[in-house]
Amino acid sequence: MDDHHGDNADLTHEEGAAIEYSPGKCNIGLREVRRRQLVGGIGLFLTISTVLGFYHQHSSRIDRLTTFLPAVVMSIGYLQARKRFCLAFGLSGLFNFGTLGNTTRVISEEDRKIDRDAAIRLLLEAMTLAAVVTVFVLLLPIPSK
Repeated sequence: MDDHHGDNADLTHEEGAAIEYSPGKCNIGLREVRRRQLVGGIGLFLTISTVLGFYHQHSSRIDRLTTFLPAVVMSIGYLQARKRFCLAFGLSGLFNFGTLGNTTRVISEEDRKIDRDAAIRLLLEAMTLAAVVTVFVLLLPIPSK
């Protein structure tokens, strides 16, 4: 793990646009973004599978509340990829624009606070999105047993 005290050399991604650590805005590069896209895709698959299972099992509305869990996984993965900001890194004071697993520590206390606040906002957004998905599933006309 490397240390960071506020400056970071510009890195470029495949489209040529410069990407670099920006407190509360960007703390992951393309490899990490792809990992978050995978997590979002797994969450989407689990959410759809869960809903299909409810349909085939004629599940009650109470049972359908469990949609929230895979929807949170989907939402967190999607939002992290879209925002180029990792929730866990933000809470831990880290960033990574290189090899997976090779994180750099954010030294500035002010930057770490900005990252923590952004991570909490991202978590709240993901939970809100998951709640909307769950309400939608609750409203689906699934016949009872």
